[in-house]
Amino acid sequence: MRDGLQAYCRECSKEYYLERREAAGLDVHRKGHVPPGHKYCRGCREARPRSEWHRKLSAPDGLASRCKACKAEDGRAGHLKRQYGLTEAERDALVAAQAGVCAICLTAPAAHVDHDHGTGRVRGVLCFSCNAALGQFKDRADAIRRAAAYLEGNAWKPTLVAPGVYQLPS
Repeated sequence: MRDGLQAYCRECSKEYYLERREAAGLDVHRKGHVPPGHKYCRGCREARPRSEWHRKLSAPDGLASRCKACKAEDGRAGHLKRQYGLTEAERDALVAAQAGVCAICLTAPAAHVDHDHGTGRVRGVLCFSCNAALGQFKDRADAIRRAAAYLEGNAWKPTLVAPGVYQLPS
């Protein structure tokens, strides 16, 4: 107003603000509603104890803006988006298409997104062991075929060509 005062007192203004937020379906949180020793998380919209927050020295209260659980959830979703270009729903759809099991061994639960390191294209979702095995073979199909032949007993059987001279199968 021209005289520098508001049209309503602080209490009436606060009530009016809360009514408008509630009518719009928005969060009606105000600092006064948080119990002592707690902080409000904008992610889960709950007041949580200070022990459930990471420290952040640059923040005015010394705590992060989201609780540990929300920060971990955002971290997983962000990793999927940055690394593979997938949302959690798309990853869950891949797992469902594989009936929830690893695409290679068909026994362990699928938990790790597998991708082609050359193109970045997502191939499927694997268990930890199968994903690590592909990584150890550096995605080389020829090495994996030789490993399969070795396991089947077909590989490392040298043929005696002459006395003391052996030929390896090709």
